[in-house]
Amino acid sequence: GSPYQPAIEALESHPEKKFYNVSKLGGAKYDTLPYSIRVLFESSVRNCDGFLVKETDAMNILDWKTKQNHVEVPFCPARVVLQDFTGIPAMVDFAAMREAVRNAGGDPVKVNPACPTDLTVDHSLQIDFSKCAIQNAPNPGGGEQKPLARLSPLKPPLRKPPPCRGHSGCRGSCSTGEAGRSSGPFSAQIENTPILCPFHLQPVPEPETVLKNQEMEFGRNRERLQFFKWSSKVFENISIIPPETGTAHQVNLEYLSRVVFDVKDFLHPDSVVGTDSHTTMVNGLGILGWGVGGIETEAVMLGMPLTLTLPEVVGCELTGRVSPFATSIDIVLSITKHLRQADVAGKFVEFFGSGVSQLSVADRTTIANMCPEYGAILSFFPVDNVTLKHLKHAGFDKAKLEVTEAYLKAVKLFRNDESSSSEPEYSQVVQVSLSSIIPYVSGPKRSQDRVAVNNMKSDFQACLNEKSGVKGFQIAAEKQNDIVPVQYEGNEYKLSHGCVVIAAVISCTNNCNPSVMLAAGLLARKAVEAGLVVKPYIRTSLSPGSGMVTHYLSSSGVLPYLSKLGFEVVGYGCSTCVGNTAPLPETIRNAIKQGDIIACGVLSGTKNFEGRLCDCVRANYLASPPLVVAYAIAGTVHIDFDTEPLGTGFNGKSIYLRDIWPTRQELHTVEEEHVISSMFKELKEKMEKGNKRWNLLEAPESILFPWDLKSTYIRCPSFFDNLAKEAVPPQAVENAHVLLFLGDSVTTDHISPAGSIARSSAAAKYLTSKGLTPREFNSYGARRGNDAVMTRGTFANIKLLNKFIGKPAPKTIHFPSGQTLDVFEAAELYQKEGIPVIILAGKKYGLGSSRDWAAKGPFLLGVKAVLAESYEKIHRSQLIGIGIAPLQFRPGENPSTLGLTGREQFSILFPPDLSPRMTLDIKTSTGKVFSVIALFENNMEITLYKNGGSLNFVARRFL
Repeated sequence: GSPYQPAIEALESHPEKKFYNVSKLGGAKYDTLPYSIRVLFESSVRNCDGFLVKETDAMNILDWKTKQNHVEVPFCPARVVLQDFTGIPAMVDFAAMREAVRNAGGDPVKVNPACPTDLTVDHSLQIDFSKCAIQNAPNPGGGEQKPLARLSPLKPPLRKPPPCRGHSGCRGSCSTGEAGRSSGPFSAQIENTPILCPFHLQPVPEPETVLKNQEMEFGRNRERLQFFKWSSKVFENISIIPPETGTAHQVNLEYLSRVVFDVKDFLHPDSVVGTDSHTTMVNGLGILGWGVGGIETEAVMLGMPLTLTLPEVVGCELTGRVSPFATSIDIVLSITKHLRQADVAGKFVEFFGSGVSQLSVADRTTIANMCPEYGAILSFFPVDNVTLKHLKHAGFDKAKLEVTEAYLKAVKLFRNDESSSSEPEYSQVVQVSLSSIIPYVSGPKRSQDRVAVNNMKSDFQACLNEKSGVKGFQIAAEKQNDIVPVQYEGNEYKLSHGCVVIAAVISCTNNCNPSVMLAAGLLARKAVEAGLVVKPYIRTSLSPGSGMVTHYLSSSGVLPYLSKLGFEVVGYGCSTCVGNTAPLPETIRNAIKQGDIIACGVLSGTKNFEGRLCDCVRANYLASPPLVVAYAIAGTVHIDFDTEPLGTGFNGKSIYLRDIWPTRQELHTVEEEHVISSMFKELKEKMEKGNKRWNLLEAPESILFPWDLKSTYIRCPSFFDNLAKEAVPPQAVENAHVLLFLGDSVTTDHISPAGSIARSSAAAKYLTSKGLTPREFNSYGARRGNDAVMTRGTFANIKLLNKFIGKPAPKTIHFPSGQTLDVFEAAELYQKEGIPVIILAGKKYGLGSSRDWAAKGPFLLGVKAVLAESYEKIHRSQLIGIGIAPLQFRPGENPSTLGLTGREQFSILFPPDLSPRMTLDIKTSTGKVFSVIALFENNMEITLYKNGGSLNFVARRFL
């Protein structure tokens, strides 16, 4: 138990609830800690067991002010999120561990993940299927398609689902989670159902490409899905969000959030790590979380803490009031720009100051989600009143909210706007004045030319004067006020420089916060109610993009107002929709050409300039959706919104932009009350019912997984082959050959490539022997659940430079026979002959993204030790985690200074009293002896190594 048990108290308002009162325990030091560090401190107090988490660790965190950047601390997150097929290797290892524990005489039922693990199986299926998506989907707007008929699920699948059409450049293999979400990846695969346009309920024509051999495609996913279904039935602590919940990925992440955990009436803060790139989004809800690699998530599931260097925390102070015309996107982009300039790479960012409460939860999660853009580990928004209000709409019940608030206040994790005196101390403070954020548009020719909306009139005037070039149109002074009268649909209109002829509201899925589309809708509602109209010759259109935006627009009731102003939904591949994107009317085009008028297009989206809208439209501006509607109503960009009305409403009254612009308060209210509550209600219903096909999917119910020996996707790995109750002391490595002699900067991608499987490779030979054709190989990434493929893929990168070979190739020399072979074949021969192998390498061995197979693969090839000049930190700990010894040359020494050719045989003795950074002697077959450092940093790592890695260490706990 924790030595901190005396700090357990009852919650005053709910005495049945208990918690560690860390604020009392930490005293005055605790009060100056950043909120994010307080979460780390609570976790170390609650999980302190004297072995994995020590008292000194908790005290180091409490001394954050002096210890930041200097010490490593353990962190035990409250839960893990696995995304799609990244979850396969971890679950396969648990299934294999059950088997090993039973074989060693233990109870396999006890083998379960140590912390709650949520697996979202959503968009990987789509990615899997959309590899050969239509290169240029006819409709860039994309959107959520609803299946029409429900046919029998037994029909063979007839076609592929529509590719993601969410944003350009993704070519259909998008993983933004939002784009191109059909209603769940399955709908199109198993049933031959037409897809409906959600606005006109017309069937959408079929995409042109059809994946060949569709049954095999579904078959290959079915096997993995059945494995997941088995996992969710037999393991405790595993819950699966099945495919076809059909909501945006972000909503799934938020649905899983607990904010405060209540386990058998014991309370503690929520925190999470995950393999999902969107994990950081939850920091916007006051939940500490970040993305990690597969092997770290698996370690957490095994009950091991993550290790991190106690980070610096940059306080980002938001002050001032947001200008009423600034949209969420203006705010998010402005804050991310400030952070990018502040150098926050590798640090935590935490928001404070009077301005924070002006950001809605959607703004916060968007900023938190954009962490990778500015390099921070995470961007934390402590829970405050705005968060609580949001949780109420997201379906938290009243009792749970009361406990959440009382607990967070008791441990001082609740941020109060009023008490600014007690702000934490930060490593540095970045100030962002919200009042300096003003709305901009970009144009008229290049997206990098930004124009403040309040300067628009004068800037456009300047463009008319300027020489032809990146901004100028060079219109003679006497022609600048020309007016061309034009007849259209029986009325006369006057065209002049700056007149708007195209206005398109496009939801850009990449960085869009749906509330800006809602702002355009509310603006349209107020405009219609005031009696404003859009001139009929202006080509208006609305492309809602992803399902989330559709949800915003339809559930808030603003669509009819948008369409009244001419903003009809287009771009669904539905004939009603597509018909609207006609070219400009002939009469208007002629008038523009004859009068040499600089006509304008105004659109929201990110790409105005590439596909010139129409040869007669020479000025194009990018603006936020509500501004697009405003310029369409005004009919010109040559306007100063502050002093000139947009138009005349009922009773001839002049209406200004400020009269119809929705306030942030209005926006937040509609967003929270209508949209968010309806979204979560819908998801909750779907989750409770489950979906039919997932419910019908058959999966075994046995305690042990019935491995299918024919499977090429999932097999039982051999990590636990010799599991015994007692750990064997580390065996000496005798007369080992060098499997590979590598240079500097060998990356995890050299060690375990993730891409496609080359036809001449060892993995290809294996798959061919199982009856697969090269087209069915799929990638190494997709076959992570099959150790036979992954072991053969280890060091199979064609760019691998092995000094024995002298040129890049995934080959090596098998010294006893002198043959040049694939790395796998050589390793297999050594294993048959009972000869251990090691790897020689230079500096920075194991650079790059963390990949679990970069450690597992070498282990299964029989590698006992790596001898390198230096290591990438994460990779070094992963080697120990699998049971390979990381050895380091002494400073200034390397194979060439020691005169090693790599053709020698090496013997290494590990003493029983192995200690961190101990010096060991290595003898070679040529009689040379030299010393190396055993790179174990602490006793825990030595314990793991002596147990043959963390998998075996944890398995022994169940014996």
